[in-house]
Amino acid sequence: MRPRKSGTFTLWTDRFMMHTEDAMPTTETLERFIALVEDNAHAEACEEFYTAESTMQENQSPPRVGRDAHVANERKVLSRAKSVVSQCVRPVFVNGNRVVIRWIFHFEWLDGSVTHMEELAYQRWEGERIAEETFFYDPAQRVPKKVQA
Repeated sequence: MRPRKSGTFTLWTDRFMMHTEDAMPTTETLERFIALVEDNAHAEACEEFYTAESTMQENQSPPRVGRDAHVANERKVLSRAKSVVSQCVRPVFVNGNRVVIRWIFHFEWLDGSVTHMEELAYQRWEGERIAEETFFYDPAQRVPKKVQA
């Protein structure tokens, strides 16, 4: 078997071999990632848990490329919010280097409107960092709603 790309190494086990880009995150890493997001430290989660050249995609939109772009986007969104509640709905599904997390987010915006979103995050990890992530959700959820008095 030929190496997939330079800079990777092969891990051997009793039954198969796995390249580093296929390596799965540890349970501890996943729990730290989830805890940061649930603490609404979204930008910090991007800084700590995404690869430098990672991609992040909303449904079928073109992906954002690069950790710095993810951090900037998270900061931009959170700057418009008065408060955010982020909740992981368990279980978290892990199969090799693929992870699926169900999230519920509730945003109270500075203009008094609210957004309640539920999404699935489909991730490909390279060891302890996310290399690709796609969010699946109903886009109608993104429309802020005025709070009834």
